[in-house]
Amino acid sequence: MADTANEKPSINSVLKESLGNIQNIAGADTATPEKPDNMVVVDYKMVTFSLAGKDYAIDIMKVKEIAKAGRFTYVPNALPFVLGVYNLRGDIIPIIDLRLFFNIDMPEREYDALENMLIVSIGELTFGIVVDEIDKVVGIQKSSINPPHPLFGDINIKYIQGVVEVNNRLYVLLDIEKIFGSKADNKTAEDVVAREMAARIASPSASAGGAKKAASKVAPKEEKVDYSFVVDSLVSMRKFTASPLNDKWMQLRYKEWEGERGKGKTQLQNPSDADLFLKKFYSPFSGTWWDKAYADSIFKALPDNAAKQIVVWNPGCGKGPETYSLACVLRKRYPEAKIRIYAHEVDLLSISNAPLLAVPADVANDWYAPYITKKANGDFTFIPEIRDSIMFEYHDCANTNNLPTCDIIFARDVLSFLPDATQQTIVTEFSEKLKGNGVVFLGQNESLEENPKWAATKVGTITIFGKK
Repeated sequence: MADTANEKPSINSVLKESLGNIQNIAGADTATPEKPDNMVVVDYKMVTFSLAGKDYAIDIMKVKEIAKAGRFTYVPNALPFVLGVYNLRGDIIPIIDLRLFFNIDMPEREYDALENMLIVSIGELTFGIVVDEIDKVVGIQKSSINPPHPLFGDINIKYIQGVVEVNNRLYVLLDIEKIFGSKADNKTAEDVVAREMAARIASPSASAGGAKKAASKVAPKEEKVDYSFVVDSLVSMRKFTASPLNDKWMQLRYKEWEGERGKGKTQLQNPSDADLFLKKFYSPFSGTWWDKAYADSIFKALPDNAAKQIVVWNPGCGKGPETYSLACVLRKRYPEAKIRIYAHEVDLLSISNAPLLAVPADVANDWYAPYITKKANGDFTFIPEIRDSIMFEYHDCANTNNLPTCDIIFARDVLSFLPDATQQTIVTEFSEKLKGNGVVFLGQNESLEENPKWAATKVGTITIFGKK
């Protein structure tokens, strides 16, 4: 694990003072008679730093602290700009090298070299970003920030909030939310949830992620069912978001729940109630090894494809059993093709252990047998052809997904546990990443049928979705 952070006292003390007084500074009365006419009112503060000899800055309100550390813990198959993870006083945070993120040439770094880091917060997420040198805190007038221009900096203009000149130095002000935040309207997942929750509280009859709005379409003659209080509880307790993606299941499940609990007793009191409510949501063998019948059903649902390489995106791969199961089925379905599965997960422990996953004996002797080998110590593992076909990566699918075009997207029971706006953004990304003849597998209680851009095809018990 990483070394203990050695903070820069001078800049951190300025940060603490600035963060403590920023509200007073921003609220200063520019019309006070005692102030000289030429006095500049500081209403914006930024932390400045350098990358490849050029001056950059970010909003001080996004910076938690400054640290210097090295020996980051390696994360297998991480994106190139992820140096690893770091133990920040008990919190494990990802470390991003901003130079690599922006493709800035730099000398090869040493493993134990101490790096200058800005610890930043975007919503509920915390990152460490590595830069060349951290300079100082600069106070400016917000009105002095000029619009971004491609000539400033060696980075994509979409990541630039503006440029500002201070004491004859030109700073490129980075938009840290666009770099690390969710792509849904450039807001973090926390922001989206907060907005939705606020909307529901303000208007209890308003739809939750479109769930109740869709309910009125399905049963216009029936009395409108208001289960917003259940929806709110699912979001807060289990991050499950009712939306058009799962609305049909939500309506049916709420009626069952009301029958189980009785009218007026349907409120979810605790996380255990939320788990009971959601128990019937999950797909067969969600997060575990598949039996032969289910593997056969997935095999039959896979479309014909004569391509020499089959590219698969598997967001939310969990601890790995489902991904390995899918890899075996794909190998059987497309024996002549090279299979490449990009398996993504935000649980660091799960994604780190997945490549080393041991296979239980009962699983190894089941339909998996042709794809299993026995190690010298007697443990079962998958043959190299299966293991090498999977790239397990620590990655949040709500952020930028640098993937090739895909033949198959396998995302069972994943999207429903994201905010509604993020669901919509990722479905749009599915459309962008999927080949014309590609297919999407969602959870058994998730559907894209209401989306005019998608067509549903049912093969046995499995429903797959393709672009119209």
